Formats: sequence, structure tokens, C-alpha cells
Amino acid sequence: MLSFLRKSKITIASPQSGKVIPVDQVPDPVFADKILGDGVAVIPKDNIVVSPVDGTVVQIAHTYHALGIETEEGLEILVHLGIDTVNLKGEGFTCFVKVGDKVKVGDKLMEMDIQFIESKGYQLYSPCILTNMEAVEGFEVLPGEAKAGETPVIEIKKIKK
Repeated sequence: MLSFLRKSKITIASPQSGKVIPVDQVPDPVFADKILGDGVAVIPKDNIVVSPVDGTVVQIAHTYHALGIETEEGLEILVHLGIDTVNLKGEGFTCFVKVGDKVKVGDKLMEMDIQFIESKGYQLYSPCILTNMEAVEGFEVLPGEAKAGETPVIEIKKIKK
């Protein structure tokens, strides 16, 4: 009845400042082949990681290299920091949220020590993907330079009912 109140499009902001690329350009087949979902990756310029959406933190990897956020509309967003960084067992990552926390776009979630991570031989490509693609109709990736919490990197045209 109040369908006019539904957002006609949803924007996902960059979780990090840096260069944004389509996820199929990530040098890791799990992300490049979109096995977990579709979206973008950020090659970060600094350590700060912010929420790309308004939502609830629903999952945090015990190694702090990834977390999941669910939006009020039911979209599931995965923010993954670096490639194969699970092997660092939490070193180089600091988490500022816990499961159940409500977050807004731009709220600080984590820090990743990009110099430390690179020094250990890991790539910084940090995917931000929609893991429940079946929930959307129409999806656009917006690559380029981005500012954390400000620059739109994914535009979802319509959510399936």
C-alpha cells in the first residue's frame, strides 16, 4: 500500500578510499568468477574501512578479514579485506563493531594495515559484493576513484518483491 515509500534504487558506497574495479578483475577466481556474488573491489589507499550501507552487522570473520552487513531491504553485503588474508589469522586487522551492531553509511567498521599486509606478500584487492544477487533486478557497477563512505560504487535499480 505504501509502495511509494520504497526506495526505487539503492546505492552502495565504497567501503574504502582507493581505486574501484569490477569484481571480475580481482586476481582470485572465487571473486572474479562471482562465486560468492557480484560487485566491486577496492584497491585501498589507506587503512580505514567504513560501512558501505545502512544495516546490521550479521557476520564478522574471527580473523577480521571480512564482515557481512544486511540492509533493511534484505540485501546482504560482504566486505572482504585483501586476497587470502585469512592466512594472517587476524594480524594487521582491527575491528570496531560486533555482530548485531546497527551501522550507517560511513561508520568506521575496521582498519586494515595495508603496509603490513603488503609486506607479508598479500594483495590488497578488497571486494565489496552483494551475496544475494537473486534479490535484485538491475545492477550497475560504478568503477573509478572513490572516497570511503561517500562515493557510490554499486547502484541497485530494483529489489525483487
